[in-house]
Amino acid sequence: MAMNPVYIAPSGLPATIPLFPLAGALLLPRGELPLNIFEPRYLAMIDDALKAERIIGMIQPDEGKDAPAAQPALYQVGCAGRITQFAESGDGRYLISLTGIARFRLVEELRVTTPYRQCRVDFSAFASDFVPRYGEDEVDRQALLRALKAYLEANKLEADWADIKNAPTEALVNGLAMMSPYGPREKQALLEAPDLKARADTLVAVTEMALAQREGSETSLQ
Repeated sequence: MAMNPVYIAPSGLPATIPLFPLAGALLLPRGELPLNIFEPRYLAMIDDALKAERIIGMIQPDEGKDAPAAQPALYQVGCAGRITQFAESGDGRYLISLTGIARFRLVEELRVTTPYRQCRVDFSAFASDFVPRYGEDEVDRQALLRALKAYLEANKLEADWADIKNAPTEALVNGLAMMSPYGPREKQALLEAPDLKARADTLVAVTEMALAQREGSETSLQ
């Protein structure tokens, strides 16, 4: 989804952003993530974001670290997005879409009076995120399509191959990564992949491992 503001460098984004910790949720640059907001603290976060720059940082809780359930430890890398769609449900919820801008690294969590968490972040390590379709030529698109086809066939799923074949490589890689059914650790690996090629390679590798485990499980039951 296109955005009205054009973000071309880390300097165009705020240094402090609200965070939405959500396990299994992956946002990537120029990807679109729909969210159903119902917790009071995150309703307040959306209200405040709409009054300001409409920027929210998606990040995953790090379940490998001990921390209070109300304030879980966080992975160090997330992705900032801008609210590009907003609707009220009529029953107290907000239905929003975030469009990804760039990944960030946590610098410092702030002591705040808001019910939601806020952090100072650094986008400088991910300058290439601001360049649309950066690194597409390095991606093994055919390997990605083969892995996708094998996964769909194994799970008896269908897809619109005309749309898939016509999709830009960046949109294909990031879209498949965001929609993938893998767990938080795999999603974090996809997020932290240094470039588009590495993300595509990681997605292929994770898919092949999932298929191999499925085949092994089916063989053991025979």
